[in-house]
Amino acid sequence: MFESLQSIVELGSTQQKAFWQIVLEDDLSERQVSREVSIKQMTDTWDAMLLAAAAYDKNLRSQSGLVGGDGDKMEQYRTCFGKSLCGDFVLKAIAGALQMGESNACMKRIVAAPTAGACGVLPAVLVPYYLEKRGTLDEMIQALYVSAGIGQVIAHRASISGAAGGCQAEIGSASAMAAGALVHLLGGDNMQIIHAAAMSLKNLLGLVCDPVAGLVEVPCVKRNVIGAVNAMSCADMAMAGIISKIPPDQVIDAMGEVGEKMDVSLRETAKGGLAATPEGIDVASRFSQSQNSH
Repeated sequence: MFESLQSIVELGSTQQKAFWQIVLEDDLSERQVSREVSIKQMTDTWDAMLLAAAAYDKNLRSQSGLVGGDGDKMEQYRTCFGKSLCGDFVLKAIAGALQMGESNACMKRIVAAPTAGACGVLPAVLVPYYLEKRGTLDEMIQALYVSAGIGQVIAHRASISGAAGGCQAEIGSASAMAAGALVHLLGGDNMQIIHAAAMSLKNLLGLVCDPVAGLVEVPCVKRNVIGAVNAMSCADMAMAGIISKIPPDQVIDAMGEVGEKMDVSLRETAKGGLAATPEGIDVASRFSQSQNSH
């Protein structure tokens, strides 16, 4: 298990190996499994992600009625209107993030990456990349190892839990993982991977976890969109040679510190932020009443 992103980069430099290879070999050593077993498990994860994206049902609504159908609206906007500010790939990512977040809220199968609440970020950028044939299957599996390595270090140094560190720990971590994965796919080096991750995490530093009615729906689903778009912009910045002025591991440490200082009302308790607005309180009351009547 790696304690820092820098240690992965340094090992890669010493051994002349890519980021994903270092993470893969660490998995083999830590779990005492063969290369074939590890890659098969990661391939199964990728297959589950693809299936979850393909299985989106525009007609499903969450039990609260707050979530459902927006992913389809975004897809219709992408294909029918042609007036957007974003390009087609970005629109696909936005639609995909909404769809996966809605699927999670509607209790469909998803891949927690790194959590269920942030499940839409990675597939939002990786699935359309793959379906557009920009990357091979092997390259997508490699990208997942990159994202796994980044997520593991964040979990070790800080947190990936909204209850412990706010939404910065969930959407922020997912965005960092996605940015690093994209840099790998774009042909970036190990240092560019960790700087993309750092910039993604920096951009979402301080993001609170304030789920309305305590449900992973509002504002969680739409925050997956921000995580995905943020990852793409940071990947492109890293590929352009832009770096995080604060070293990547120090960015992770800062996120952990911010999470610890965050008031408990802003850490998945539904007692602050959007959950504590008049409408948020009304939604929670109506949902509670509907649950009690069943």
